[in-house]
Amino acid sequence: MDESLAPPPRFQLSHAPSEITALVEFLDLHRLEFHERAWGLTDDQLHQTTGASDLTLGGLVKHMALVEHSWFEHRFLGMDEREPWASAPWDEDADWELTTAADDTGEELFTLYVDACNRCRDVIANAETLDQLSVRMDKNDKPWNLRWIMIHMIEEYARHLGHADLIRESIDGTTG
Repeated sequence: MDESLAPPPRFQLSHAPSEITALVEFLDLHRLEFHERAWGLTDDQLHQTTGASDLTLGGLVKHMALVEHSWFEHRFLGMDEREPWASAPWDEDADWELTTAADDTGEELFTLYVDACNRCRDVIANAETLDQLSVRMDKNDKPWNLRWIMIHMIEEYARHLGHADLIRESIDGTTG
C-alpha cells in the first residue's frame, strides 16, 4: 500500500495549551490512534468481522472519512457532498459507507480517509474562531459552532476506537 497513506508520526500533547490547540491536538491524537488501529492489514483483513457484528475496520475507515467530510466540509462550510457520498443510495442503505467498504481496497479506503482528514485540518486552520457557526443548520434550524463540532468529532473517534481495538485484536492480536 502507498506509504504516503500511513499514519503520521506520534507527537507530544501540549501541557498548557490554548483551547484551540487542545482541541486540535486531541482530535489529531484520536485520528492518529484510529489510523494506527486499521493500518498495516491486508484487504481481506480490513473486510473481516468479529463475533456477531458485521462491522469491519474497513467499514470504520470509510465511515470516519464520511464523518470528517460531513461535519467539517458539508455542515460547517456548507459545501456540497463529495463523491462517493453524493451519489450513494442513502435511501436504500442508511449504512452505505459501512456495507460497501468490502468492495474497496485498503488503498482506496485510506485514500478517502487521509484526504478527508487533511482537508478538515485545513478547515479548522482557516476558521475565524471556535465560535464560528456552521453554514448548514440542524433539524431545528440551529447552527453548530466549530468548538461543538470538534468536541463531537473527538467523541466520535473515542467511540469507534473501542470498536477498532476489538476488531484489530481479533484479527491479529494487536492491541492499542
